Amino acid sequence: MAEIFDPKPIVNKGFEIDERILNIADKAEENCAAEFASIDRTARINGERVLKAFIDNKVSAACMNGTAGYGYGDLGRDTLDAVYAQVMGGEDALVRHSFVSGTHALTCALFGVLRSGDKLVSLTGAPYDTLEEVIGIRGKGNGSLADFGVGYDQVELLPDGTPDLAEIFNKAKDAKVAYIQRSRGYSLRPAFTVDGIAEMVKAAKGSNPDIIVMVDNCYGEFVESKEPLHAGADLIIGSLIKNPGAGIAETGGYIAGRSDLVEQCAYRLTCVGMGKEVGCSLNQNKLMYQGLFFAPEVVANALKTAAFTGEIMSLLGFKCFPEKGAKRGDIITAVLMKDKESLIAFCQGIQKGSPVDSFVIPEPWDMPGYDSQVIMAAGSFNTGSSIELSADAPLRDPFAAYVQGGLTFSAGRMGVLIALQEMFDKHCLKLF
Repeated sequence: MAEIFDPKPIVNKGFEIDERILNIADKAEENCAAEFASIDRTARINGERVLKAFIDNKVSAACMNGTAGYGYGDLGRDTLDAVYAQVMGGEDALVRHSFVSGTHALTCALFGVLRSGDKLVSLTGAPYDTLEEVIGIRGKGNGSLADFGVGYDQVELLPDGTPDLAEIFNKAKDAKVAYIQRSRGYSLRPAFTVDGIAEMVKAAKGSNPDIIVMVDNCYGEFVESKEPLHAGADLIIGSLIKNPGAGIAETGGYIAGRSDLVEQCAYRLTCVGMGKEVGCSLNQNKLMYQGLFFAPEVVANALKTAAFTGEIMSLLGFKCFPEKGAKRGDIITAVLMKDKESLIAFCQGIQKGSPVDSFVIPEPWDMPGYDSQVIMAAGSFNTGSSIELSADAPLRDPFAAYVQGGLTFSAGRMGVLIALQEMFDKHCLKLF
C-alpha cells in the first residue's frame, strides 16, 4: 500500500491526472451503466414530448425573430409560451428573458398571487437562502411579503428529510399558497420526485381544495418523464439558465400552470391590464427555443455527471447525497467534504476543469442573499448557469459541495477528475 502522498506516474491523456484517479474513474463509470441507461430512456421520452409541442404549436422560422419596443403581437414570444405550457403540462406559461433569475421568477409568482392578509406556507421546511428576504424571514422594511401583510408558516420535514403529510394537511387549512421547493438547495435532504410532490399536493388540497400549490422546479426539469403540473400542482417556476435553457438560453425564466394564475404573475412582471401582451423579445427567441429543444439531452448529460460524481466520490470514501440507488429529483449531488480546505480545493479544481475562466481561482465571499460566505466554481458560457458544470457551497458545517450541471458528460467527467487531482495536490485526498 502506497504512502498517502507518494507520487505515482502520471498518465497524460491531454490532462495530467494521476493514474490511480483514472482507474477509479473507470470503475465508477462501469458501476453507473444501469443508471446511465435509465437516464437515456427518460431523455428520449422527454425529447419526444418537446418535439410534439413544437409541432403542435406550429413553431416556424418567423418565431425565431425578435421584436423591439412594446412587443405587441410578438409571434415568437407567444408561441414559446404555448410550447412551454404543453411541455410542462399547464394551461398557460410566461417565458421571458426579462426574468433575471429563478428567484426573480419565484418572486413575481408569489407577489402575483398573494394579497395582504393571505398566508404562505412552505411544505418543505425553510426555503432557499435567496427567498428568505423575499418572504420576510430575514430583513425588514425592504418590501418583502411580510411588509405587505402576507403571513408565513412552514412545515418542517421529518428527520429522514421526507415531507410531514399530516402536518401539511393541518397547516394548509388556512393558507392561500402552499410552496414546495423541489431541489435540495444548500441542504442534505432529498430532492423531491414528482411522485413525492403528488403526495404533498394531495395532503394540502385534502384539507383546503382552493389552496394554490406552487413548486420551485429549479434543477428538476426533465429529470423525470413528468413535471409537477402533471402531479396536480397549480404553478411551477424555473430558471432558463438551469435545466430548460440547456446552456443555450442566455438568461430568463418561466412560470407555467393555471391560466388565471399565470395572468396574475404576468401582471406583476409588467403591469396590471397589460400582462403578457407586452414585453419585446429582442434577439432572445431563437436561443430560448433551441435551449428547450436541447434540454432533455443536456439534462441527461448533467444527470450522468451527477451519478458519476456520486459514485467516484463514494469509492474514495466520501458521503454523497442522494445515495446510490435513490431516485433523483434534481441534477445535484451533494458531497460531504468535512472540512473547509477540502471544500475549497474541490471547488477550485472544478473551476480549473471548466471551458471558460479555467485560470480563475474562486474564493469564498459574502454573496448577496446568503447568510454565510459562499464559494462558487462556475466556468460557464453564461455567468451563473448551473446546467453547466459548477460546484458551490456555503462555508458552514457540514462543508458539503453541491455539484451540478454538465453540458456534455465527457467534459463533466473530466471536470470532476481535475477537481480530484486538485484535492490530491493540496493534500486533501488520499490515494492508495
